[in-house]
Amino acid sequence: MKNKKEKGESKKTLTRREFIGRSAATAAGFMIIPRHVLGGAGYKAPSDTLNIGSIGVGGKGSSDIRSVSSENIVALCDVDDREMAKFLGSEHNTPEQKAMYEKANKYQDFRVLLDKEKNIDAVTVTTPDHNHAVIAMNAIKRGKHVFVQKPLTHTVKEARLLAQAAKKAGIVSQMGNQGHAGEGGRLINEWIWDGAIGDVREVHCWTNRPIWPQGIEAPKDTPPVPDELAWDIWLGPAPYRPYHPAYHPFSWRGWWDFGTGALGDMGAHILDHPFWALKLGHPTSVQASSTKFTKDSYPVAEVVTYEFPARGKMPPVTLKWYDGGIMPPRPAELEDGRMMGDSGGGGLFVGDKGMLMYSTYGNNPRIIPESKMQEYKRPEKTIPRSPGIHEEWVEAIKKGEKSTTDFSYSGTLTEVMLLGNVAVATKAKNTKLEWDGKKMEFKNLPEANNFLHTEYRKGWSL
Repeated sequence: MKNKKEKGESKKTLTRREFIGRSAATAAGFMIIPRHVLGGAGYKAPSDTLNIGSIGVGGKGSSDIRSVSSENIVALCDVDDREMAKFLGSEHNTPEQKAMYEKANKYQDFRVLLDKEKNIDAVTVTTPDHNHAVIAMNAIKRGKHVFVQKPLTHTVKEARLLAQAAKKAGIVSQMGNQGHAGEGGRLINEWIWDGAIGDVREVHCWTNRPIWPQGIEAPKDTPPVPDELAWDIWLGPAPYRPYHPAYHPFSWRGWWDFGTGALGDMGAHILDHPFWALKLGHPTSVQASSTKFTKDSYPVAEVVTYEFPARGKMPPVTLKWYDGGIMPPRPAELEDGRMMGDSGGGGLFVGDKGMLMYSTYGNNPRIIPESKMQEYKRPEKTIPRSPGIHEEWVEAIKKGEKSTTDFSYSGTLTEVMLLGNVAVATKAKNTKLEWDGKKMEFKNLPEANNFLHTEYRKGWSL
């Protein structure tokens, strides 16, 4: 296994956990001095600062790190030294951030980071999908709080196991679907629950993805592995295959072994809003149709149909997902020339009293036509507003609370999304898959259960 020499462990600092423990032990006999007296204006006490290790610094990883850099970033990890150099030299880093990142210990192997950095409180995980679960589980077993970019996992089983492990460990978890923290998502919920469009029995969701190659064969040539890249660690639990730039650093989403396709990429954003507002939980069935695909790569376009049972007073719901340029029928109520959703996608709730449309991340929800939006008397805002998906996670850790898209929520959402990929993989059977969410199994096509998880490469496990 290729692995560069890791730097030494960072200087021991007083973590929030230790600070609280010591404070509790001495509070009975000593007065606790206010932190502004100790440190002056702007001082941040040890109890208010988290030590964070960030795994994955390229692409979305860079913004995840910057979004939690109000805390103490003590360790950075990426399998590719080129991505690390690009991140450290980015013009988007403030001088303060740059100094902190330079000081942080650097690693190529997340396992070495977790072994050496005993003082970290939490980790961010922003890697290709196939590595999410093994990294997050490793951190959870060590009692670390975890923030994992969407989609939470690569397989249905991984999502179930991560949610169970996070609950057992009592850590604060969060999936990085930023639209869940937005104002639009909260307005959708409040309007749906207010009865703005009546009972909802039908939802349509779509995306412009994939914006990377899909429906193709794996490359046959085998260029040399770049010296800066730890390819074996990048592969992680996935089956071995030779390095190729067709996989790293960007187009991995389109390959069955590494990504979760368009549905896994954008479903965490677009499906999140009906999942949340309609309190959907597990479907009773899922069925798919698609363009041709290969054993290596997802199809270019697909339609996935989910059926959900009644929930309390909410009626059964049929939800349809479209990608690769396929769109649902344009509603007659939508004014001529008006875009459905936005350039990236969107969603449409169909109620018995009207329709509600939203953009990719839940932005700009509107009852259609606009005349009905103008007539609607909006209810009071009842859902607590979020400071942001990252800020919410940090705040929840410090307060010992639960974040809004923690693994008990996002784990089930991820399972539902990935069931669509199973339906695509088994569509040749021309069968509507009947799903038992409690038992985590298909009732009418047992062979489909083989797609709920993948066999890990030797040396890798949860």
